[in-house]
Amino acid sequence: MKREELKEMTTQELKSRLSDDYDELENLRFQKALQQLENPLRLRHLRREIAQIKTALREYELDIREAKG
Repeated sequence: MKREELKEMTTQELKSRLSDDYDELENLRFQKALQQLENPLRLRHLRREIAQIKTALREYELDIREAKG
């Protein structure tokens, strides 16, 4: 996900996306433990996406970004 896409999302959409990403990360960690992980780089990309979403949510909290919707 690109940062421009994050700027266009509302806080509810960001929270929903964050929840989905956490679920996917948990699933990928199980696959890694069972040595069935096909794309190990997906873990890195997912962790970075989670960090970007958390940053965007924190910016809304601090009123650095204007809330949409």
